[in-house]
Amino acid sequence: MAEQRGGTGIDSTTIKDIVRFHGHMCPGLAMGIRAAEVALSEVGPHSSDEEVVTITETDMCGVDAIQYLTGCTFGKGNLIHLDYGKNAYTFIRRSDSKAVRVSTRPGAFDRSPEHNELSAKVRNDSATDEERSRYKELRANRTEAILQASVGELYAVEKLESADIPPIARIHDSVACAGCGELTMETRVKQLEGRRLCPACFEAALSRQGSVESN
Repeated sequence: MAEQRGGTGIDSTTIKDIVRFHGHMCPGLAMGIRAAEVALSEVGPHSSDEEVVTITETDMCGVDAIQYLTGCTFGKGNLIHLDYGKNAYTFIRRSDSKAVRVSTRPGAFDRSPEHNELSAKVRNDSATDEERSRYKELRANRTEAILQASVGELYAVEKLESADIPPIARIHDSVACAGCGELTMETRVKQLEGRRLCPACFEAALSRQGSVESN
């Protein structure tokens, strides 16, 4: 049996693989590991195709752990980002529409005043070598505490009676943008004065129009 690490049910070898995938271990990644455990328990194992859908309300480090463990990815169309700034996730199983929402409990992700102070110094590059070492120690301790905690201490888990299940990803034709000439998915093209424009050219054209009107 694979070695188990702390309160998490994810074995240490898999955790190392997640760290390699993400690039480093941190409290945010640890929170993602714990959230993914709920998905694996409630809606099923790693999604080889689009059987499981994840709706993430954050773009923090933890999303990488969720991608790795659940198999939900942007490329497959079963990882959907809502830019709400919340460490919260909804996991949906397509076969029977079972859905759960996982949200961080207040206080579960808090840092000590010392950690906050050192973090600010590290960010503005004013920390001494000793302070940087202490910051790394606090960060590692916090990461381990998250892995040791029970999921219930970290997250509220709500079973949803119904959920809006996104359609299965479809392949659409691409057309050339009349502005930049680059191929753009047909469903993303916008019309402006009879021209078919990609979103970037469309926004630029609107901005130019607004600038002319204000002069």
